[in-house]
Amino acid sequence: KWSTVDRFGQQAVQFVVGIILANTILPEDFGLFGMLAIFNALSFVLVESGFGQALVRKKSSDPREFSSIFYFDIVTGIFLYILLYFSAPSIAGFFQQPELVSLSRFTFIVIIFNAFYLIQINILGIKLDYKNIAKVNFISTIVSGSVGVTLAVTGFGVWALAVQLVCYHLIRMISFFYFVRWKPLLFFSFDYIREHWKFSISLLGTGVLNVIFNNIFILVLGKYFPLKEVGYYNQANKQSETVNYAFVSVLTGTTYNVFSQIHEQTERLKHLLREFSHKTAVLVIPAGFFLIASAENLLVSLIGEVWLPAVPFFRLICAANLVSALYQLNINTLNSRGKSRITFRTEIFKKTLILLSIVGLFSLGSKMMIAGYVIACWVAYLITMIEVKREINHYWTHQLKDILPAVGIGLLIGIAVWAISLLPLEDVVLLIMELGAAGILYLVCIRLFYKEMYTNILAYISKSFNTISKKN
Repeated sequence: KWSTVDRFGQQAVQFVVGIILANTILPEDFGLFGMLAIFNALSFVLVESGFGQALVRKKSSDPREFSSIFYFDIVTGIFLYILLYFSAPSIAGFFQQPELVSLSRFTFIVIIFNAFYLIQINILGIKLDYKNIAKVNFISTIVSGSVGVTLAVTGFGVWALAVQLVCYHLIRMISFFYFVRWKPLLFFSFDYIREHWKFSISLLGTGVLNVIFNNIFILVLGKYFPLKEVGYYNQANKQSETVNYAFVSVLTGTTYNVFSQIHEQTERLKHLLREFSHKTAVLVIPAGFFLIASAENLLVSLIGEVWLPAVPFFRLICAANLVSALYQLNINTLNSRGKSRITFRTEIFKKTLILLSIVGLFSLGSKMMIAGYVIACWVAYLITMIEVKREINHYWTHQLKDILPAVGIGLLIGIAVWAISLLPLEDVVLLIMELGAAGILYLVCIRLFYKEMYTNILAYISKSFNTISKKN
């Protein structure tokens, strides 16, 4: 419950902030700032080095182990910041954007902030204490969002985005130290690093690949396409990820920790995976079809006609995200069983497909390259289904049974929304009609095909209402 509050609360705030920023800051500024995303994200992965999941899987409580990894993270973070600081002119030269020198040197300070609070997150994760994680995330999002919006409306442009990011990680660092009340010992041993290295190296490799290929289109577009094109793609990715991140984080964010607790109990693990897959599919897939069908009215109504060229990007990314939460469930299952090498190989294959699509479809334009990315995501999901079948004997027929009804509901909603979008009405009016039709169809389908879930939802709402009434 706290994980749900955390993710949806954080995404709700970011959604509102994002709309204000998109209506205030130019597409070119979003494109410029987006060029730095890969360097920050890659640094975060290198600093964490996969040790977080290793600690959670081990259920460690050794203060010497925590301290050793804490100091390792900090040294790595400082080293990476220094390296990127002096690499700033080369980064600006690659994209042919001189302003990136000062912008990147300021923004990259978040790498050090991030290194200081990684252990605290993992301590809370081991305890399954998502209440304090939610508090930290909400405080950081509210404060940084307010700062970003204030700077944006007063004309700071791309620097509003940079200050918002730095402020977010600074507040997180301070808040985690306040809520966790953990202090490192004056102790360091490489033995703890070596102990986790065999498990962590594959996770590190997977993380590096994910970061590079999650941002590879920014690199390609930034180098060979107009800056506006980068801005359109960056905004489409940002808007689609607002929904996708909420779903993936809420529905799968805690599953690795949960699966790790029972990874040796194969039948129980299989049962839990099926339950998560079943519920995840019926939430994520219909929502994805709605976003694809309503994309034009949605973006124009929320962030204005200036972002209309971002619609094709948005639709393609949403198509790829249809299976992202289900894919992550399978990855978490395999990693909880210690099969990080398998997930690493799967990521290598997925990234190879993405690279081939970029090279092969580059001459056909940016949209075709991203269409290749969609296919790669779906193929990778099918591969994880095979690996899960091998690892815990989870049959194909059962895996398909868990998701196909949700696909049917999604198609029905998508067709209905598309038909409404053809009406000659204002974008906002159409969007309201589309939301209403999708909501009604979804509830009817849940009532007909997911009776148990429907009953549980009504019971939960009724219980919550009665609790509130008694308090009043």
